[in-house]
Amino acid sequence: MSFLSDLINLNLTDSTDKIIAEYVWIGGSGLDLRSKARTLPGPVTDPAKLPKWNYDGSSTNQAPGDDSEVILYPQAIFKDPFRRGNNILVMCDAYTPSGEPIPTNKRFNAAKIFSHADVVAEEPWYGIEQEYTLLQKDVHWPLGWPVGGFPGPQGPYYCGTGADKAFGRDIVDAHYKACLYAGVNISGINGEVMPGQWEYQVGPTVGIAAGDQVWISRYILERITEIAGVVLSFDPKPIKGDWNGAGAHTNYSTKSMRNDGGIDVIKKAIEKLGLRHKLHIAAYGEGNERRLTGRHETADINTFSWGVANRGASVRVGRDTEQAGKGYFEDRRPASNMDPYVVTSMIAETTIMWKP
Repeated sequence: MSFLSDLINLNLTDSTDKIIAEYVWIGGSGLDLRSKARTLPGPVTDPAKLPKWNYDGSSTNQAPGDDSEVILYPQAIFKDPFRRGNNILVMCDAYTPSGEPIPTNKRFNAAKIFSHADVVAEEPWYGIEQEYTLLQKDVHWPLGWPVGGFPGPQGPYYCGTGADKAFGRDIVDAHYKACLYAGVNISGINGEVMPGQWEYQVGPTVGIAAGDQVWISRYILERITEIAGVVLSFDPKPIKGDWNGAGAHTNYSTKSMRNDGGIDVIKKAIEKLGLRHKLHIAAYGEGNERRLTGRHETADINTFSWGVANRGASVRVGRDTEQAGKGYFEDRRPASNMDPYVVTSMIAETTIMWKP
């Protein structure tokens, strides 16, 4: 008798050229990930060669019941770490049958910004630090915390080791390897300041690929926590009180910033970000005001600031950038639940295209 795991791990290449393509898209909340699978006649590496598909938008709060069809446009292909072989994950965005992007399709406008000649010439690089919290399934309380109670105060958990400090490392390591397998440019992981909270970094990535890779990495993490029976939270302040929140610090540079004399370009870009602070904050994640309090390594949400090596500022410039006179900076304002298409394209639009 076959075990279920044996069937799940069947290698299809032994018996057929057909592959399974899992189409992934963003649902009506702007954070919920949806997916469904279809069989294709053979391997595909170019998203332009994949068929468009449709889904019931009335079931994802993206269309009315009397006109519910929403069309998926394949945009990026990744190897499937769950089915493996030639099977793929397909990151899609969503359109009406007439070809108009639906309101929750944030990729469409981001792609327009990243295809602008001025932005293309500057080759914007991103490194996104995605923080998240693992919760116990039945009680929605952080993993490793006593039910209804609290662990010891923060201090030993950041990058900590040991059964009383690191909770969920098997999930984190599984996600790390699965992302590398899939083709996500994940560059590292670490335990965060609050116990049960972790971080991974995606980048460097260029332009629209940053959003595609962060979204598919989130999907992979959702699937792994599903298998593990753990709930994944991107809430920017999952626990009230003297506990760190969860952000998505966005590291950014352009070709001009990376060249000699780039520090002056960086300072001008930061000045622009300061002038549009409220506009950016409004787009940097739901509930971010609970996190950006001026405490727990954050700046106050109402005040823009920047500094060298200052993790209490809105924007941080690294010591290495200051010393080299070129490099990158870190926008520390985005919340963990931000839309990477929105944040990355907005930073590029403000710093490259916008003329104050």
